[in-house]
Amino acid sequence: MRLIVYFDLPVETSEDRRNYTKFRKYLQVHGFIMVQKSVYCKIAMNGAAVQTIKKDVISHRPPKGNVQMLTVTERQFQQIEIIVGEAQKEVLDTLDRFVVL
Repeated sequence: MRLIVYFDLPVETSEDRRNYTKFRKYLQVHGFIMVQKSVYCKIAMNGAAVQTIKKDVISHRPPKGNVQMLTVTERQFQQIEIIVGEAQKEVLDTLDRFVVL
């Protein structure tokens, strides 16, 4: 499964920019990969893992702005069509299973 987090955060004041940077760095440190500028995704082994990740993201949400999450299966994620540009090299887009040791 994939958890996709997409957000639109204000960057008008220095505090807004600080909150934006803090949230983006939180996502990166916790294994999210940038798909587009404000779209990040993370792979999860099952629904229980997705729920845990969601709770963690919610606990680190910024005070203002718009943050949304979407859960899709690997098969659905693999069906993304690229109309312009190239696929991200960092994003795992295969149905092969992986094992974390």
